[in-house]
Amino acid sequence: MGKSIATVLLLATAIGLSACGQRKDLALKPGMKAPPAPYGRSAALNPAEALAPPTVAIPERSTELRTRSEEREDDPFDLPPPE
Repeated sequence: MGKSIATVLLLATAIGLSACGQRKDLALKPGMKAPPAPYGRSAALNPAEALAPPTVAIPERSTELRTRSEEREDDPFDLPPPE
């Protein structure tokens, strides 16, 4: 009984991992239509445009370097854990 469970788990893991390595380009299946063009755009997006994140989704990094040691301000949200 224990051997059959192990075999099923091994088989399920192998099937799951076999689906992870697909490296083909994205394409529509035969008979499928591309999604409609976004509002305000005359032509539909191609796959590369659809997968590229918009500028709003990639915020610029804001790094303020400290040049000298400074005392921290009081944080009103730094509360002790409830008991």
